[in-house]
Amino acid sequence: MKHPPPTPPNAAPPFLRDRMAALRQGRGSIETFIIAIDGRCAAGKTSLASALAREFGAGVVHMDDFFLPGELRTEARLAQPGGNVHYERFISEVLPHLKSGEAFSYRAFDCAEMRLGGLRQATGSRWRIVEGAYSHHPELGGYMDLRVFCDIKPEEQLQRIRTRNGETALATFKSKWIPLEEAYLAAFDIKGKADIILAGDS
Repeated sequence: MKHPPPTPPNAAPPFLRDRMAALRQGRGSIETFIIAIDGRCAAGKTSLASALAREFGAGVVHMDDFFLPGELRTEARLAQPGGNVHYERFISEVLPHLKSGEAFSYRAFDCAEMRLGGLRQATGSRWRIVEGAYSHHPELGGYMDLRVFCDIKPEEQLQRIRTRNGETALATFKSKWIPLEEAYLAAFDIKGKADIILAGDS
C-alpha cells in the first residue's frame, strides 16, 4: 500500500491513474470498473470523485444520498458501527446496476426535508465511482475493483469543516458525525484494507 505524492487541487492523482490503467490491462474492452472512495469527512472524497468524473466521464454515486431515514435512526441502529448509512437501500437501488455500465437512477435522500427526494442520475460509463463515508461498509460486499481511502489530520479536518459548514455545524460534527464515522473506520479497519490511501498531508 502506497501513499502517493501531493496532487494539484481538482486533479486525479497520477498514482490513481496508474492503478486504473492496470485494472484495464488484460480485461475485457467493455468491462465496467468500480472505484469506491471512503475516508474521513472533509478529506476530499467528493472533490476526487468530481475530478475522476471530469477526466474519465465516470458515473458517480454519492453515499450522502443514502442518509439513514428517521424511522430507522434508532439507538440500536446507531450503536452499530456504520449503522448510520441506509445500506439496505444502496443494495437494492444501486448494486444491481453498477457493473452494467448503463445509466441508471436512484432515489436521493433530501437532508433539508429529512425524507427521500427526487431521482439522481448516474451517468453510463466504463468507470463507476461510489464516493462517501461508509462506501466500504462490509454490508455492501466486495462490489468495488479498487478501494481508495482519503485521510486527513484531525486539526485540518476541523478547520475544513468550520470553513465549509460554519461554527454551529462544526459542533454537531464534533459531537455526533465524526464519532460515528470514527467508530465505523475502527471497527472494520477501513483504512487498513484500502488499496490506495490519499493523505491530505502527503
